[in-house]
Amino acid sequence: MAVTWTEAAVVSRSAATPDIAVIDLAPVAGAAFPAYTAGAHIDVLIGSGLVRQYSLCGPPEQGAYRVAVLNEPASRGGSRAMHALKVGDRLRISAPRNRFPLVTARRHLLFAGGIGITPLLAMVRQLEHERAEYTLHYCARSRARAAFVRELAGDPRVAFHFDDEDPGQPLDLARDLGDPRPDTAVYICGPDGFMDHLLRAAETLGWPQQALHKERFGDPPALAGPAGNGTGAFTVRLASTGAEYLVPEDRSVLDVLLENGVDAPFSCQQGICGTCVVRVLAGDPDHRDDVLTDDERAEGLFTICSSRAFSPVLELDLT
Repeated sequence: MAVTWTEAAVVSRSAATPDIAVIDLAPVAGAAFPAYTAGAHIDVLIGSGLVRQYSLCGPPEQGAYRVAVLNEPASRGGSRAMHALKVGDRLRISAPRNRFPLVTARRHLLFAGGIGITPLLAMVRQLEHERAEYTLHYCARSRARAAFVRELAGDPRVAFHFDDEDPGQPLDLARDLGDPRPDTAVYICGPDGFMDHLLRAAETLGWPQQALHKERFGDPPALAGPAGNGTGAFTVRLASTGAEYLVPEDRSVLDVLLENGVDAPFSCQQGICGTCVVRVLAGDPDHRDDVLTDDERAEGLFTICSSRAFSPVLELDLT
């Protein structure tokens, strides 16, 4: 189930801030890029096998794709490679996928932390087009380091929260998120610390999980403890063939399947993109992703790149 790659060309590149590059991509040949909905991302193949995910932040329409990339000093190479791109350079990208879509609701509350503005900017444009009710809270260390401020400034539905400005300006979740409302959907995107703070506050305020929609930029929080059978090792069984493979404590299900020639789906290998989701037919999964909802887990969905097993055997719906 390998990703199908399409060749794209860089047709525009600009600096949104000293650390954030805005890159526009267009097809090299043939038909236009597939259309997408707000919240979608693409995989970008960088160098020899390095794959990274970037949210599409332009208007959700067919024709061209826009991404905004933060230059991360601690990056494993993806952001540096993207920042080195020039107009005319080519790279390979996947079709858009959306694990972070807008949902049906009367009111939408959006919370962006830093570069987490990228998918939420596309959501704002779609909500404007639909004349839907929304409020965007945009948090960053400073105005100078926040992308797209000029595009959003002056909109009464957008509130900025910059650490180095008015001390009365910081995000106040008792006020800005408030008590749960059954007609309201909440969207959260940004760095781990920002995400964890908002999700804990939402839980304290009583917001149900199904009202909270999130996309994390980075590794999901580590779950404490090894897999539940003591050693951390377990066996994965493929339902279609009966083939069984031992998954050691220091290897993922995905690693083991690929090593044994199984055509398993994957992309980010961090449990945040949803590409590798398969269905568990038997066994007790130890979920360690940050992409599946509680309902999806209850339905038997499972990320083979990051999650493990509490039971000695986990049977998967894979060929």
